Amino acid sequence: MNITVIGTGYVGLVTGLVFSDLGNEVICVDIDPEKVRSLLEGRPPFYEPGVEELLQRNLQEERLHATTELESAVRHADVIFITVGTPPRENGEPDLRYVEQVAQEIGRALNGYKIIVTKSTVPVGTGNYVRRIIEDHRQGDHEFDVVSNPEFLREGSAIYDTLYPERIVIGAESQRAALKIVELYAPLERPMLITNLPTAEIIKYASNAFLALKISFVNSISNLCERVGADVTQVAKGMGYDSRIGAQFLQAGLGFGGSCFPKDVKALIYSSQKHGLDTTLLQSILDINEQRAFDFVERMAEKLGGLKGKTVAVLGLSFKANTDDVRDARSIEVIGALMQHGADIRAYDPAAMPNFQRIYPDLTYCRSAYEAAENADAIALVTEWNEFKQLNMERIFKLMRKPFLFDGRNIYDPMRMQKIGFEYYGIGRTVEAPLLQPALHGARG
Repeated sequence: MNITVIGTGYVGLVTGLVFSDLGNEVICVDIDPEKVRSLLEGRPPFYEPGVEELLQRNLQEERLHATTELESAVRHADVIFITVGTPPRENGEPDLRYVEQVAQEIGRALNGYKIIVTKSTVPVGTGNYVRRIIEDHRQGDHEFDVVSNPEFLREGSAIYDTLYPERIVIGAESQRAALKIVELYAPLERPMLITNLPTAEIIKYASNAFLALKISFVNSISNLCERVGADVTQVAKGMGYDSRIGAQFLQAGLGFGGSCFPKDVKALIYSSQKHGLDTTLLQSILDINEQRAFDFVERMAEKLGGLKGKTVAVLGLSFKANTDDVRDARSIEVIGALMQHGADIRAYDPAAMPNFQRIYPDLTYCRSAYEAAENADAIALVTEWNEFKQLNMERIFKLMRKPFLFDGRNIYDPMRMQKIGFEYYGIGRTVEAPLLQPALHGARG
């Protein structure tokens, strides 16, 4: 098929790359000439495993193209994906200005039957709104259909998630459009759910809000664990064995960040309030999450006897591992709170430092975790990069001025860290709560 993808952020570019790799002819459209030039040279605008290789391969095979010319790209396409940003307003309402602009231009460029697919995360009712905009701006009586096809990819594994999705949701009001999108996704051989437009739009928000709920729930439980000497990692494991609950997203820590969970929970709150519904549960998800970073720093201040003049090595700046994305990253709040306490920061991240420098240009940025740890009074582990799991912690210990280790993601074993000599503080766990070995083959005696 001939596919046009409008917007070359995470969702747009990954969508375009995967569909071109499946043999379709794809045109990626962006208003930024520099971004288009970079794509045509095989350089993606963000760090994501596998993206650069896929980009260069499909450019060489001439299945992938990039342009700023939206009109010609629309005219060439059978299916048009809208993947532009929908940032939140102050009240949590998604800002649809870019969706509106694109819909207007699509309407003016229509030259035959097209399927317009909203893949951006948009509030319920947006599909019908896009249809009305296109109808108001189209020249002539060219037919078209609007489909909702929400994405469920995770940064850091976006290519895999697009190639092997757990489900493909297709919200459509016409059988013709639904079958065409089913045909497009058929090579992936994954489960597909066909619904109407509003159902598909709510599925995305409901899914992300529920995952955020699990994170905030286990973080709330971690507070109790710290008070009573329990280990939240074992509590979560015990919960996760229950197939009704599952183990995913039950990792206690500093909470969630990124471009999806905070924004989508706020958007769901806005939509619910708009329809007169109670949002106490949804608001609690955000309240618990927003407190995590500040509690983490307050604990550091308590254990260190204040932070003024203390040097803290912050390991991890991206909102999660395997991405350079720092949007709503916990590191922003952690570092901000540390600076308010008067701490000196030495920061390191394998990929996100260039992006983070735009937020905090005056921090001391280091070339490695070992450099960051030199003469530090404490380490604050913020992002669970695999690189940090493999560090030589004995070397780290020797480099530090004081051996305080604050593990914001529970990636280290408390007993081992204590044996090395660290004063270890995790989330919802203590060194004093060792794992007891279960009795085997019954009791003796």
